[in-house]
Amino acid sequence: MNTLNPSIKHHTIIGGLLSIWGFLFGFFARPFEHGTMDLEVWIYVSVGFSILIFLSYAVVIWYQKIIYQKLSIWNITLEISTYILFYLVYSISTYIYYKSSFVKGIYDFSEFLIKIIFNIFLIMTPLLFAARKYSLKLIPSKSDDIVIKGDNKLDVLKIKQSELICISNSQNYVEIFFLEKDQLKTKLIRSSLKKIQSDFDFLIQTHRSHLINPSHFKSWKDSNTVSLTQVEIPVSKNYKNSLLSL
Repeated sequence: MNTLNPSIKHHTIIGGLLSIWGFLFGFFARPFEHGTMDLEVWIYVSVGFSILIFLSYAVVIWYQKIIYQKLSIWNITLEISTYILFYLVYSISTYIYYKSSFVKGIYDFSEFLIKIIFNIFLIMTPLLFAARKYSLKLIPSKSDDIVIKGDNKLDVLKIKQSELICISNSQNYVEIFFLEKDQLKTKLIRSSLKKIQSDFDFLIQTHRSHLINPSHFKSWKDSNTVSLTQVEIPVSKNYKNSLLSL
């Protein structure tokens, strides 16, 4: 798993689902019981162990959030570390609860790991993996769409950022050059070049009357003109330096 769903909400849901599974598994399989608990007590015990699953996964949520914010990447090593952290926290906290006066567990820690935690590990790990894998599908896709709005309510143009070529000043309007099915199209919108530039910071100014989308830069036609996709735009001396790196 080379990516991570950073959503706290989605991982909280995963923790909740694991907690519910933990209660059902604990109640029906009764891995912690030694034949001394009645039904009411065992319900309370199962609730306690399911809460510990949720709290252990909450530690994972906190851990991966900090790591992801610092590194801005995710890889298989970091993913495995979340599993190790989860089972480490869960094993220790569960054993403390298991040995409490409420549960009165009879195993020492090594027996507890072998006879109880190992079985839980075998069953829970595929569920945890599937839940975290599915969470990746819930990551919102980054839309390439942009909406250019003018002063009038009807002055709206929705296109993909990659389709926008350039924008030129035209008195009280701006003329937008864009591609539609690989054909050059234009649209006039009542707005200012300054407002358009503040709304879309990826645009580069080449002239006091022109903005270009740098992804459509093709070449320099001459020292005062650049060739874009199906368009040529003048370049003034004041803005030339910003284009030399393209």
